[in-house]
Amino acid sequence: MIEFRDIEIKYNDFIAVKNLNLKIAEGEFFTMLGPSGCGKTTTLRSLVGFVSPTHGSIHVNGKDITQLPVEKRDISMVFQSYALFPTLNVYENIAFGLKVKKMPKEQIEAEVAEIAQKVDLSQAQLRKKVSELSGGQQQRVAIARALVLKPSILVLDEPLSNLDASLRVQLRNELKSLQKKFGITTIYVTHDQEEALTLSDRIAVFNHGAVEQVGTPHEIYSQSATEFVCNFIGDINTLEHSIIEKVNATSGKSFDPAKAAYLRTEKIYTSLPEGNAEAFTTLTARVIDAEYYGLYTKYTFEIGGALLKKVEIEDGRSRCIIGNEIDIYIRPDDILQY
Repeated sequence: MIEFRDIEIKYNDFIAVKNLNLKIAEGEFFTMLGPSGCGKTTTLRSLVGFVSPTHGSIHVNGKDITQLPVEKRDISMVFQSYALFPTLNVYENIAFGLKVKKMPKEQIEAEVAEIAQKVDLSQAQLRKKVSELSGGQQQRVAIARALVLKPSILVLDEPLSNLDASLRVQLRNELKSLQKKFGITTIYVTHDQEEALTLSDRIAVFNHGAVEQVGTPHEIYSQSATEFVCNFIGDINTLEHSIIEKVNATSGKSFDPAKAAYLRTEKIYTSLPEGNAEAFTTLTARVIDAEYYGLYTKYTFEIGGALLKKVEIEDGRSRCIIGNEIDIYIRPDDILQY
């Protein structure tokens, strides 16, 4: 549905986005993920029409929209700050775009009532000023204002970044539920890896103006294509040379001890998984720390001066006592090296 072809965006001599080629399917929840200044928001703004590429073209349903005015692109945007009008009530905020289109009053009332019901805003809330609403309710107003225009594409630029942690989790779930309900093609920009993994059908990981990998959340996390993606997504261990040499000696693998090698924290086992034991390398480790998080505990092991972190889901059994030596197991196939 959406295709970026050879997109380059420059500001004077600075190249913000370089040689971007990307396809986004209809109905997809697609996330642009990366650190600050990596080009993800610039890419989003080029799709909406706020930024013009210096090279390349953007196509929607086969139509070149690169030079099309913002108002003719059939795209609605939810900003980081929501950009609601504080002097207007909720109804007036949602109805604003319809009034600009000079829609009849009766039709506006019907459209606002319909979208308010779909995003769980009550009639009483429609009469309130936006400043009287909670952060979650304000987000629903911003989404309702975007969706009431019936766009073919919805874009969201870090809409949860100003909220506290517990509210972010709650609204993340609501956002995904709304997207599924409407089935609208959604482009989401964030620097939060957890948001990207939980919300997305697919993710594009940006770094220094280029896309390092595009894939499903599982592919991005478990089959990271580059060293940057590997380190940016989730918690990970860097394996020392001595561990790599032991893995090579016991498994027949040929990892390069001179290169960095990585292993996800949950890919270390404190008991040998059933079946196919020969697929694992056994290491003797000393337990030196434990951080309890309720649902899981994060352990720190020491192996010959090297430290490894391991996340273990809590099941009521304590396998790792600080100060003890234990056997831990890793599967060479889980090691990432570039």
